This record gives sequence, C-alpha cells and structure tokens, in this order.
Amino acid sequence: MTDTRFDVLGIGNAIYDVLAHVEDDFLVQENLIKGSMRLIETEEAERLYAKMGPAIGISGGCAGNTVSGVASFGGSAAFIGKVAEDELGHAYRHDIRAFGVGFDTPTLVNGSPTARSMILISPDGERTMNTYLGASQELTPADIDRDTVAAAAVTYLEGYLWDPPAAKEAFRTAAAYAHEAGRKVALTLSDSFCVDRFREEFLDLVRTGLVDVLFSNEHEIHALYQTADLATAIAAVRQDAPLTVITLGAKGSMVVSGEETTEVAAAPVDRVVDLTGAGDLYASGFLFGLSRDFDHADCAELGGIAASEVITHVGARPEKSLRDLAAQRGFPIS
Repeated sequence: MTDTRFDVLGIGNAIYDVLAHVEDDFLVQENLIKGSMRLIETEEAERLYAKMGPAIGISGGCAGNTVSGVASFGGSAAFIGKVAEDELGHAYRHDIRAFGVGFDTPTLVNGSPTARSMILISPDGERTMNTYLGASQELTPADIDRDTVAAAAVTYLEGYLWDPPAAKEAFRTAAAYAHEAGRKVALTLSDSFCVDRFREEFLDLVRTGLVDVLFSNEHEIHALYQTADLATAIAAVRQDAPLTVITLGAKGSMVVSGEETTEVAAAPVDRVVDLTGAGDLYASGFLFGLSRDFDHADCAELGGIAASEVITHVGARPEKSLRDLAAQRGFPIS
C-alpha cells in the first residue's frame, strides 16, 4: 500500500495494566472465570488490587499493544485513545511514545481517571482480566483526526471499544474516514464475552462492509456464529467477511479469504510465561505484513513471530525487537 504516513493506526481503550501471578484457587475464591474479561467499577478495582499481592504496572490496551508491535517491526504507527491528566495517563503516553508510536489524542481534564486492568496470571500463563475503563470510555468522534486516519494504510479498531455510545460513533467515524481515503479497516472481536454482548452489531459491521479485515480467536469465532464447530464458523464467516484471521493458540492460525484458507503453524516457544497480549501482537505482525503487501502466509508468520515473543515474558508489549526476530526468520524488512 502506497502513499501512507502510517502502516497502522490503532483506535481503542488506553489501559494501564496491573499484572500479578495468582494460583487457580484465587480465581475460584473470587468467583472469576479463568481467561475471561469483566468490566468493574472503582470500588471493585481497589478491592481486588488490595487482594492480588505483588504486582507490576505496564501500559497496555488491545490496540495500543498492537501498534507498539507494528513499531517494533520497524513500521510506522499511530494511536488514538483517551487518558486522563493523572499519573497513569502520563505513564501511558510516555510508554507508547517510547515505542515510536504517534499519540496526540487530547488529554481528558476534570473527568474519570485513566483506565486500568487488573490482570491475574495463572500458573499456565492464562490471564483473567478485570478492567476499569475510566477515561478511555470518553473517547468521542471529535477525537478522531481525519488526516491521521487518511494517512494510515490500515485503521485497526478493537471490539472492546464498542461499549460506550460515544465511542461507537468514534468507531464509525474512523471507518468512514478510512474508506473515503481508500484505506482498509480492521476489527478485532477482542473477547468472547464482548461478542456475546454485541453479536448482531458486530455481524452487521462485517456484513455491511464497514470492516475489511476481521481478527478473531477460536473462542470468539464460535461465539460470533453460536456454534461449537470450527468448520461451521469458518463456512459462515467466509460468506460475511472478505478477509478473516483466526488465531488457534498453539495450533497456529488460519487466514480465510474467499474460497482460500491458509494455515500457518505457531512459532516455537520454549516456555510460556504470560499469554497477555498474544492476540494483540499477532495482529501487529499480520497488519504490518498486510500494509507492506505481503502474502497471507507471510503475514500470518509475522503474526506468529510477534505472539511467540510476547508470551515469553510478563506484559503485553514486546521486549525484543520484532524486526530483528523477523530478520532471523528470513524476512527482508526494509
């Protein structure tokens, strides 16, 4: 794709992650569903934080993680999301800019505090997220800069953003600007519980052509089409979306486009530490490749490289150069 200032623009919830390791018994005691994401209010956030033990903080958020991965590949990336004028807001803005991502969304003043997510990491690396959306919910169409969207080869939207009404309008505004400029729009379903809440709306976004590229994991695609059979879900999404990417964990991923299905094995990993951000980073590699007109198999392999790096450490953003890792796998990234 040519004549673009950014390979990928991410639009989503700007969330500061607070991560702690817990035993499975802790999840049972707290009546938490392992691997799920739930939305919480300030009081519950404070209560859970007090019980979760030693923790580390790092900037996160689905789309923010993805564009940080794009930048780590050597791509150009930007982010639109809302943070408050507080300590976590300053930390979030610093962290994402430190990756080389453009982030110029105006700060929220005299409103809710910056969003944060208490992420509980089980011994098997699975993560259970408890998220207070705070300032991130106050993203509005006024925050969507037309020129920035038009300058991005792909605008990447996260399903989590579909909760607040104003954010929905921001979502639609961005998609309209992208298509006016002849750019692509990608959507990640984000979470099966998110899909359960907004199934018909998500299907409408895909079927009406607002979304060009759909990202999903196995659980989410099952939830979208209300089937336990992957083949049935694939057959359905083949009719609805021009390009669908389905991540399958240790089984790799598949790309569904028209009548073609491309399957790519997962990149090898010596030890899984934390699955937080695996899907986000997979999307970073795929979208980076897509913005450079790589074929689907190469895009999927780049996604696997990024995902395999992020699950080897705590935190949802890469610690090693993804560009260097891709070069070691034979990708000539300029």
